[in-house]
Amino acid sequence: MDQQLKEIAAPPASAALTAEDVHAAAARISGKVIHTPTLYSRTLSKIVGAEVWLKFENLQFTAAYKERGALNKLLTLPADAKTRGVIAASAGNHAQGLAYHAGRLGIPVTIVMPRSTPIVKVQQTRGHGAEVVLEGDSFDEAYAHAREMEQARNLIFVHPFDDREVMAGQGTVGLEMLADAPELDTIIVPVGGGGLISGVAVAAKSVKPDLRIVGVQSNQYPAMYLLKRSEPVAGGGDTIAEGIAVKEPGLLTRAAVMEHVDEMRVVSETRIEEAISLLLDIEKTVVEGAGAVGLAALLPAKNGAFRPEFVGRKIGVILTGGNIDPRFLANVILRNLARSGRIGRIAVLLDDKVGELSKLAGLFTRNGANIIEVSHQRIFGVLSAKSTETEIEYEIRDKDALEGLLLDLDEAGYAYEVMTISGRRPGRSLRARN
Repeated sequence: MDQQLKEIAAPPASAALTAEDVHAAAARISGKVIHTPTLYSRTLSKIVGAEVWLKFENLQFTAAYKERGALNKLLTLPADAKTRGVIAASAGNHAQGLAYHAGRLGIPVTIVMPRSTPIVKVQQTRGHGAEVVLEGDSFDEAYAHAREMEQARNLIFVHPFDDREVMAGQGTVGLEMLADAPELDTIIVPVGGGGLISGVAVAAKSVKPDLRIVGVQSNQYPAMYLLKRSEPVAGGGDTIAEGIAVKEPGLLTRAAVMEHVDEMRVVSETRIEEAISLLLDIEKTVVEGAGAVGLAALLPAKNGAFRPEFVGRKIGVILTGGNIDPRFLANVILRNLARSGRIGRIAVLLDDKVGELSKLAGLFTRNGANIIEVSHQRIFGVLSAKSTETEIEYEIRDKDALEGLLLDLDEAGYAYEVMTISGRRPGRSLRARN
């Protein structure tokens, strides 16, 4: 994002987003985007110790809130837009939202994506009628190329977040939440560039001034969190929440956040994974990493304690999108099952003779553990030619049942290691031998 910030001067006061902008956007896009439900979650409320309502923006046609801002921008363009066309740089939800509504309105649209963009996103964007140009190895390079094409082709550039009409369109999410759940006293918003939280904060506080607005970012990309704390912007690297992986927020958006947002928070990658799995398991809804950070901020601490600042509050959480790769989603689910102890893998040292595997399997059966896969290693890492290391992947009811299995392994005298996401952990009997 560094390139784009060099091109944007500090915004004048007259450029600030207003509640009137958001209300006008709501009237403009009404009936053209889905008024998604805001629903109370009894189970999640019990888990986090607060009253939780979920705003299902993952149910939009393009599976993300981004089409609200894109549509509002398109509807405010000059009359010659249909002949000139629009252009944007995006590898995600902004591209699809803009492509879908521009195609529906008969406006030519060009999307510049980095060459590394997953083919499924390229195909989906093209499927909405957009011309997709693959250029650059990063977003910044794609962005720079889009600005060059804007000038060369006389196109209209549509920024993903640092645009007043885009921000206003995103803010309609907040108006809908308060219309459907007026008892809310807190709204938690995922934050990348800041377009959504800017619009929601301005709009929601115009309806309910004492409402608390909390923004959440991945700890890999904490730009707005750091700005709110008057610290230098930093961040980068891989994140499960790629939809909010923004190094530099916008100038319009940062001004709105400084004035209207009460608090910024960051969450870990592990917490985001847990939130994705909880939403699928409890609410039966698919949410991408960026869309799950709001719930991640509410989850109890590792010791099970509720977050005291949220206990008893009436909280709205925006599930911003559901565009997640199925294979990646499967990995998240399995990792969370492993983290919770419901699936696992144990490496056990056995004498390499008849009947040993059968005896070991009997301990798994006794504790209600279903054996999924068995593999043997007789050469590498095995001290004796008469021994074999047997790795058993299993599924089990819960951590209490797992503790019973490990106790039986100890009492039977097996040397074993429990294999976790972060590595191997020696069993009690093996630790005692060492």
